[in-house]
Amino acid sequence: MSSIILFEDIFLVDKLDPDGKKFDKVTRIEARSQNCDMYIHLDVNTEIYPMHVGDKFTMALAHTLNLDGTPDTGYYTPGRKSLADKYEYVMHGKLYKITDDASGKGLKAEVYVSYGGLLMLLRGEASHVSHFELDQRIFLLMRKL
Repeated sequence: MSSIILFEDIFLVDKLDPDGKKFDKVTRIEARSQNCDMYIHLDVNTEIYPMHVGDKFTMALAHTLNLDGTPDTGYYTPGRKSLADKYEYVMHGKLYKITDDASGKGLKAEVYVSYGGLLMLLRGEASHVSHFELDQRIFLLMRKL
């Protein structure tokens, strides 16, 4: 299953809507990871998945929800076990931008993904995001701890 998951870490929510509230049902969270020292800006539909400052959650990014690693067909199959069964909140999107920054200490990278208009920015050491590719389809999976 580790080959299915491209990135996984535990995050702690630092701020909500750092630039002010823009939408009624969406909150932009700012969080920092515990193990990989990654930083994330993530838009979450808080009408169905409320988030608060101080919340701790695990977040995984995967290329498929199929436990055997086969590519996703794009269709939901009721009754079939999937990676999503282990999480509370799942989004599917497309990686639209990757940047590298060699200034300062270490090589930093930023990965930008759009989940149907809900955006994610993941920033940190390039080694943690080196296996991501432009235009890659990515599932985001979250579970509060």
